[in-house]
Amino acid sequence: MYKYYCLNQISEVGMEQFTEDYAPAGDPENADAILVRSANMHEMEFGPELKAIGRAGAGVNNIPLEKCAEQGIVVFNTPGANANGVKELVIAGMLLASRDIIGGINWVQENEEDGNIVKETEKAKKAFAGYELEGKKLGVIGLGAVGVLVANAAMHLGMDVYGYDPYVSVDSAWRLSRNIIHAKTVDELYKECDFITIHVPATTNTIGMLNADAISLMKKGVVVLNFARDLLVDEEAMVDALVAGQVKHYVTDFPTPVIAGVKGAIVIPHLGASTEESEDNCARMAAKQIRAYLEHGNIQNSVNYPDSDMGYRGENTRIVLLHHNVPNMIGQFTKILADDNMNIADMSNKSKGGYAYTMIDIDSPVPEKVVDDLRKVGEVLRVRVIE
Repeated sequence: MYKYYCLNQISEVGMEQFTEDYAPAGDPENADAILVRSANMHEMEFGPELKAIGRAGAGVNNIPLEKCAEQGIVVFNTPGANANGVKELVIAGMLLASRDIIGGINWVQENEEDGNIVKETEKAKKAFAGYELEGKKLGVIGLGAVGVLVANAAMHLGMDVYGYDPYVSVDSAWRLSRNIIHAKTVDELYKECDFITIHVPATTNTIGMLNADAISLMKKGVVVLNFARDLLVDEEAMVDALVAGQVKHYVTDFPTPVIAGVKGAIVIPHLGASTEESEDNCARMAAKQIRAYLEHGNIQNSVNYPDSDMGYRGENTRIVLLHHNVPNMIGQFTKILADDNMNIADMSNKSKGGYAYTMIDIDSPVPEKVVDDLRKVGEVLRVRVIE
């Protein structure tokens, strides 16, 4: 019996993925797996039984990844599960920026008791006139799950779309329309586009990438959209650009004290993935990934350990070892098994940065002494036996 604990309210669609072999834990200290959305886990102490954390969403800055890796806890996220919800809000953001829809709605509310509102509307609407998206140039930075959807949708709206991503995956490349213009450098995209939207993770290389230098390369009156991470934009530089008129609108899904209320900023209260469909998709994906790991040792979409898949375990006993990525680990594992006259039916070893993950299928039961010997190998962080 596996036990799971939800730190946040998780969609019932996700909970339905668990079979009768799973039960909710009374507290996180006794759980095999934790599901989380936005709860901060950095100050948590993890129980010895915790094997996996499933983040129902993409961002994992609320989870101590290194601490989890050192304790042999695999952290999963759900990239792409909320991509359609974010894509739709990006399109809405471009329309809000180009047509002053908000200004028009506010005018109607302010004049709702005016008996001549029909006549006055014809006079007032000129103040809210905007421009169409068709024929405008959109630059998409980051062509992952969300970026590809935004690029393709904008193309169907008649926009000329420039894409920039030096690390685009094969899967994303296949899904990207061949009509998207490939920008060889991000500077090219800055200089050419009327709208710029960013869809990359927050890393040491991307934090603050939309800074004063980047903004200075953009067209005067550009619209910048950020539905990825607030840290990607230097907000002080963005405020200066809005005041100076270099940026006409900054559309963001991340309210902060710096940007909220600034003229020209259209600030949305983090609604990108706040749809029933996105929450259901994220929960379903997180639960399935946790099941695959707990029951078969397979890892998909981990952020602190390598992805690894040896399929269903079948009749074999599967040993999974989480360890540091150093030489001679495989040799030590296989020697221990050979000394006990155990036959290896299949094996896989994958690495990611300083950590590695080894799966070994054995066609016989594994004695406890062998498990103890494996745990004693230096640099081993956790050993699991799945029977």
